[in-house]
Amino acid sequence: MRKKMFAAAGLIAAATLTLSACGSGDDSSSPVSVVSEESGANKAATVLDQPFEKPDLVLTDTKGQKYDLRAATKGRPTLIYFGYTHCPDICPLTMNNIAVAKKQLPKSEQDKLSVVFVTTDPARDTPSELGKWLKGIDPQFVGLTGDFATIQAGARTLGISIEPTHKDKKTGKTVSVHGTQVVAFSPKTNAGYVLYGEDATVDDYTKDLPKIIKGQNP
Repeated sequence: MRKKMFAAAGLIAAATLTLSACGSGDDSSSPVSVVSEESGANKAATVLDQPFEKPDLVLTDTKGQKYDLRAATKGRPTLIYFGYTHCPDICPLTMNNIAVAKKQLPKSEQDKLSVVFVTTDPARDTPSELGKWLKGIDPQFVGLTGDFATIQAGARTLGISIEPTHKDKKTGKTVSVHGTQVVAFSPKTNAGYVLYGEDATVDDYTKDLPKIIKGQNP
């Protein structure tokens, strides 16, 4: 085994940095995690030797109710992703990939898995808008919105950089620049111990989810 040092926000493919709608800003204050990687391994999942603590986030769900992330997902295998519904590419692709993989699980395991989508564009992503968008992907997915500063701080604890929405000079569209990694949390420790980049495929999630549900390394 050989060890590498990664800034979590830097696990995103370099190509992402050229995107205006979904990407990661350069955040030198992002936490650094130590990961173990087998020489020559070609896995979508990056298992952290020093897992992340679950963000202490209390936001609003798609029903307009208060949602305490730690309390609601305690003891449950959980995937967390920060994105926004107006994203033209990476966000819907990532969530659909997870949804398709989730449907391959036995019903009992599907019910155990929590998939949480936290908006990076709370001004436009109201509970109602989040609900409509996620219903078309997977009605069981949890959508959260709230104060931008609170969301940004929560993402930062996972090494995920989020910038305020802005209007793209070339397209005139309002975009949100954010890290695109998915963080998987163990039902045993409630810690975020696995990272996926935007290049993770349906097959990757299909193969890994049964292990994540059990709190095992993918």
